[in-house]
Amino acid sequence: MSKLVIVGTVAFDAIETPFGKTDKILGGAATYIGLSASQFSPDASIISIVGGDFPQKHLDLLSNKNIDISGIQIVKEGKTFFWSGRYHNDMNSRDTLATELNTLADFNPVVPKNYKNAEIVMLGNLHPIVQSNVLDQMETKPKLVVLDTMNFWMDTALNDLHNIIKRVDVISINDEEARQLTEEYSLAVAARKIQAMGPKYVVIKKGEHGALLFHNENVFYAPALPLEEVFDPTGAGDTFAGGFVGYLAKTGDFSFENMKNAVIYGSTLASFCVEKFGTERMENLSSNEVHKRLLKFKQLTQFEIELT
Repeated sequence: MSKLVIVGTVAFDAIETPFGKTDKILGGAATYIGLSASQFSPDASIISIVGGDFPQKHLDLLSNKNIDISGIQIVKEGKTFFWSGRYHNDMNSRDTLATELNTLADFNPVVPKNYKNAEIVMLGNLHPIVQSNVLDQMETKPKLVVLDTMNFWMDTALNDLHNIIKRVDVISINDEEARQLTEEYSLAVAARKIQAMGPKYVVIKKGEHGALLFHNENVFYAPALPLEEVFDPTGAGDTFAGGFVGYLAKTGDFSFENMKNAVIYGSTLASFCVEKFGTERMENLSSNEVHKRLLKFKQLTQFEIELT
């Protein structure tokens, strides 16, 4: 089992979708990644920052999933990062109603000493300089560095983003972001350009249309499981990333063939996340439920082709 460092936000969200709305609930990239990765029981640590307003029960939730929280800084006089958004009827587009950085504005990550030799580092969506800071603290070179980012950093910190992209093995972004980063419409061409920037592997997420994995000339496509109801897509991408790195941490195999499995596991876990608001579905997800859904994925994707 590989040690896993997860860097990202532990936060509050307030969400409105066609199915309803919430008050402040638990959210944040590192939260979703950690809860998803915990399905594989890795030796994982979350590095983040919260304010004095962050409930102990949320920290206990992460601890009870055997996630090390010593890297979560608590600024007692500060407030926790807060995001509020409203989804449109198609559930693919949304409007940001509020973004309050609060303690995140001055976040200086500190990697716990016993995780400075972690084999896998998952850099959740944060400022590229913060992501670089974490890699600078590692005492041994990680075997695998996975980066998640978004178009906001392409708009505001492109040079810093290019610098961190050079240092990672896998980048995980959505199709819109891949096109913006490369100025290419074709995702195959975009993936090739991104690989030239540094990453050996490129994962391009397409929401309800699945995900693509690129490595050199190899391409793998994993569909998304058709769901009858999608209540809240907020943490789906981070849940995908958590399943992806959690599976790789468990197996210790970073080959293209095994990353295909990691993509399927990530997609499977993301399909649960969207079934409830916030982290509710992921908090009590059983391994038996995951196994049953994996079998559905297998039935969805495998068939015998009759050659004529």
